[in-house]
Amino acid sequence: MHKSSITAGKVVQYIFLVLFFIVLVGPIVWQIALAFKGPNDNIYAVPPYFLPKDFTWGNFTKALATIPVLRYVLNSAIVALISVCGNVIGASFAGYALARLKFKGKGLATMVVFAAMMIPVETVIISQFLIIRDMDLQNTLLAAALPGLIQPINIMLMMNAFRGIPDEMEEAAKVDGANVWQRFFNICVPQVKGTTTVVAIFSFVGAWNDFLWPLIVLGDDSQYTLTVGLNKLRGTFYSDPRLIAAGTVLALIPIVIFFLIFQRYFFRGVEAGGIKG
Repeated sequence: MHKSSITAGKVVQYIFLVLFFIVLVGPIVWQIALAFKGPNDNIYAVPPYFLPKDFTWGNFTKALATIPVLRYVLNSAIVALISVCGNVIGASFAGYALARLKFKGKGLATMVVFAAMMIPVETVIISQFLIIRDMDLQNTLLAAALPGLIQPINIMLMMNAFRGIPDEMEEAAKVDGANVWQRFFNICVPQVKGTTTVVAIFSFVGAWNDFLWPLIVLGDDSQYTLTVGLNKLRGTFYSDPRLIAAGTVLALIPIVIFFLIFQRYFFRGVEAGGIKG
């Protein structure tokens, strides 16, 4: 009876896992399948089918001919690179200070970071725009990257990672005469490479997929990021779902490549964070 209850529990777990997999991965699979469907495919068929009956690459070539995809990809890459560098460097400095250093107002600073995580972006987006406008940075790629330059969640991730480093390591470095910068770069940073990779991937994906803020701050077509530029695939009176799906797949490729390059460090960092927590 005990074994049967365990088996029933496992079955329920697997059912929930399959359902979550369908909910999370299903739309992506559908978009990829839709991108390869030709004019003779009924995309509104009931029940729907995934495998294209009229397979074609034409949707991708048409998308590339309709909008300057390579230009938008370059713009998105610049914004994402600025975001990754800002978050990796800034979050590392802030996380180390909050986790390892002693200074007045440390508790207040930590509370401010926590509070910043709770504030919806939509509530401060007007203030962000006014600040960018006053700085005369409107319609620049730097303006698109600045609000996400250091994310509070990344500061907390780095703070948790630095807290997991044994105090003895820094104490030994102090005895050897190492100052705070030497301890930071030579002792602590090498110990949190996994979490740093997690921060880099989260920052890249967040900047690459951001749509609302670049749409607000960028007005020149030549400065559009890929997510904003893909919106031009939608006509005023007519939209081709196949064309939009092809553009979506094109936007997904760089994210997949970036993740594949750093996946080993990503999973290592997630595992380390789970063990410390």
